[in-house]
Amino acid sequence: MAENPYKLLGLKKSASEAEIRKAYRSLAKKLHPDVNPDPKAAERFKNISAAYSLLTDKDMKARYDSGQVDASGQQQNPFAGRRGPNGQAGGFAGGGFDDMGDIFSSLFGMQGGRQGGMRGQQRRSRPQKGQDVRFAMSVDFLDAVNGVSKTVRMGNGKTLKLTIPTGTDDGSVLRLRGKGEAGIYGGPSGDAKVDITVTPHKYFKREGKHLRLDLPITLKEAALGGKVKVPTPSGSVTVSVPAGASSGKTLRLKGKGVKGGDMLVRLMIVLPEGGEKALGKFISKNKTLFDDDPRADMLP
Repeated sequence: MAENPYKLLGLKKSASEAEIRKAYRSLAKKLHPDVNPDPKAAERFKNISAAYSLLTDKDMKARYDSGQVDASGQQQNPFAGRRGPNGQAGGFAGGGFDDMGDIFSSLFGMQGGRQGGMRGQQRRSRPQKGQDVRFAMSVDFLDAVNGVSKTVRMGNGKTLKLTIPTGTDDGSVLRLRGKGEAGIYGGPSGDAKVDITVTPHKYFKREGKHLRLDLPITLKEAALGGKVKVPTPSGSVTVSVPAGASSGKTLRLKGKGVKGGDMLVRLMIVLPEGGEKALGKFISKNKTLFDDDPRADMLP
């Protein structure tokens, strides 16, 4: 049997929809297979995704909370949550014929009594919009920045083609009109709502429309300057490192961010591995080059 969905997401039963979404996104960023290769994490990611799908489906959440379905969405006691007028469980003792009609109507599509049947027929004959469907989807960082088309399978078994727009941000909700459950008696189809979680990137960090990148450079490139290749979401570009660049100097690449934003490249000097002895000898012989105190303005 599937675990309690509230427990899986670390939530109380009173959690709001916003709290459910926040909890799922936080866990998904840690457990998504693109970020965490541990098989146990992949299994847990699958479980929290199922829990999220159940708790963001208002109908299924209500049925779970009342005990009509279990955490897997499987039917349980069909009379769970019903009580008769005297408070007895099940809703039978003391209940009238109309109560029984309502119960059997919900189970078998029947109406108790002629008058109840007529009222039910009138209600059913009106066009009704199909139910909305909601599911979560993780998107690769660069796919979210550049935009991508995907084919996904929803919880109801339907296959859906969708477009992740350029610049989609973490926490976005895509609404696909008419892609939910079919309407009843000629009513329109419901909508599909897709909650997007963007997986973090190893190098890029997003700030609105801007991207940040720490770029390693050699001591030689920092001292003498030169041209280096820099990765961007649309491919690598060549930039010029000015001679005498210090760690922390930031270069701005206009238009290389998200939807026309900029990319801010911070230069980070990396000392040669295993070359500390030779570097130490050079500094010892040329002490005057390194006598300036870079902290002079900071100290009293």
